[in-house]
Amino acid sequence: MKSGLRPGRIWLANIGANSSHPYFSPLFSDGTFELLPIPETPSEAGPHSVKLADVPLKNPANGVATDWISQRLHGVAAHYDPEFDTITYGDNCERGARAVALKKTAPGDLILFLARLQPHDVTGPRGEAAFFLVAILEVESILPAVYNRPSDEQLERFGANAHVRKGLNDDANWDGFWVFAGTPRSARFERAVRFDRKLCDEVMRTADGMPWHWDGPRSDLQVIGSYTRTCRAILSPEQPDYESRRARLFAHIEALNPGCTLL
Repeated sequence: MKSGLRPGRIWLANIGANSSHPYFSPLFSDGTFELLPIPETPSEAGPHSVKLADVPLKNPANGVATDWISQRLHGVAAHYDPEFDTITYGDNCERGARAVALKKTAPGDLILFLARLQPHDVTGPRGEAAFFLVAILEVESILPAVYNRPSDEQLERFGANAHVRKGLNDDANWDGFWVFAGTPRSARFERAVRFDRKLCDEVMRTADGMPWHWDGPRSDLQVIGSYTRTCRAILSPEQPDYESRRARLFAHIEALNPGCTLL
């Protein structure tokens, strides 16, 4: 597959509501979807917060966020991250094991976002939830290790990110997070790409270069969840099969999202 991308690392980050939350991100019969973020911690909304009821949706025809979130949560602050209004993604790279590897990210790298989606129709949830690739961010610039209020110039670029919003609400939240700003070629997909065993066998490898292990009593969903709990580089140029695995990954995405500018 032809691509305008320089050879760079491709990272995978698991985002959005999951089985531990009292709502879900809906997947529709035509493959379109909506992404609902997790509640913020603390949950009280401050002057710079986005509330769960106000999370913008990709396809207004699908409804509004409150269609899937109970009324008691409407005023709760949302950890709206990534956000594709100004294209940023943040994570606690200094404090949490989940995201520490992202400190090796460089401009030009790609961050793929994985989310748990629940099939949905007019009657409500139907079928079992599964993992899907939902968006891609091409890293343009990085705001690292934020322990103090960013400059006005930095706030102009990174200020819409959920981590920065928390810091603006309370100085105690300048806690070393990192924020990655994306290029205009970054995109939230029109249609979700099923991240199933077949795709994982084609593209994913363990730290020692082996295919994932699917043995044992765990379901495929549980296996994928365990392998993707932490952010990691799933493709690196130094790997001997980098080009072929990247081509297979992009082919899966492009089949459902033709014209995606990064592909």
